Amino acid sequence: MPTSGIAEEAALLGTMPSDSMDDIELKNIKLQFPNARSMSREDSNAQEEVVETDRGNIVVAVQGNRNKPAILTYHDLGLNYISNFQAFFNYIDMRALVENFCVYHVTAPGQEEGAPTLPEDYIYPTMDELAEQINQVVRHFNLKQFIGFGVGAGANILCRYTLNHPEMVSALCLINCVSTQPGWIEWGYQKLNTRHLRSKGMTQGVLDYLMWHHFGRNTEERNHDLVQVYKSYFERNVNPTNLALFIDSYVKRTDLNIHRDSDPNKRSNWTLKVPVINITAAYSPHADDTVTFNGRLDPTNSSWMKISDCGMVLEEQPGKVSEAFRLFLQGEGYAVHVRRRSSCMSVVAPLSPVKMALYRKQSLEELFRSRLQSTGQCLQGVINITENPISAVVC
Repeated sequence: MPTSGIAEEAALLGTMPSDSMDDIELKNIKLQFPNARSMSREDSNAQEEVVETDRGNIVVAVQGNRNKPAILTYHDLGLNYISNFQAFFNYIDMRALVENFCVYHVTAPGQEEGAPTLPEDYIYPTMDELAEQINQVVRHFNLKQFIGFGVGAGANILCRYTLNHPEMVSALCLINCVSTQPGWIEWGYQKLNTRHLRSKGMTQGVLDYLMWHHFGRNTEERNHDLVQVYKSYFERNVNPTNLALFIDSYVKRTDLNIHRDSDPNKRSNWTLKVPVINITAAYSPHADDTVTFNGRLDPTNSSWMKISDCGMVLEEQPGKVSEAFRLFLQGEGYAVHVRRRSSCMSVVAPLSPVKMALYRKQSLEELFRSRLQSTGQCLQGVINITENPISAVVC
């Protein structure tokens, strides 16, 4: 380098603050690890009650103020209210939304955490009888109406109850709902699973089937940690004999026998009469079943949503499900002052009759757009809604 260049560089270095060039001594490093995913009763803020029914006692966990509007949940195979709903209802957006509701988590007989093995002479309720148990839960808690929230087998049970007692259900949010009887492949796999669960316990084959049932294929490539949590849960926390009885009841289910009327201007008496949001995941093995189910629903009061990049939608995409549920409640006259995300609380209350009529005239998409315009919110991803012949949301 020329002499003039060296002199110029030295002059520039001389103008720099000396303290910025001081050595820094690293004296201490403290590692912070995220809290482990928990599926324990000890981490639940719900109060469990035993409800007597004609087919034995069942556990119902109550979360929230019982004077507020009711949400009633029902879980899927191999799960209970803790493993199916605890993380989702504790998700920060969902927690703010349901603060103004009371959630009643119904657990199928023998599926609660730490449940003793059911007696050998116990005859497990059929799917229709499990649905009728909900009626006894409603009477026990003196519920006037409720919003149903079901997953898989629980969604099917809630549909059966709604068909028999439409006046008791104001709306349904159903995830991976199957409306048909099982095919031969499902019947064969599930019969093999129940045999293994009774004779050998939780075998690798049963475990693999449960993981596929909830997550679909190639789950470990998407969320290895979540997969390990549920594998451990199925191996350690599920009573195999009781699960075999529940699976056997589910595999013997009958068709819901509902269908959409061919005349779009005529409401069918053979389908669900309450508003329904029908949700599935892109990688779920039940996605096609939800399409079949959606084709049997009234298009004027139902919407179908498929959420991308997930298999177990409540665990992998809780934000999108909670947002969809919020919009769904808005369409039914609830959640009138909900603001996006956790920086502020949600205020949820029934609308006045005038407001209720106004909201019911608006489509879900109009509500969504009006909320964005009035609050300046933005939602990650795009939601497209079509009304007929199949109402669909893809996000």
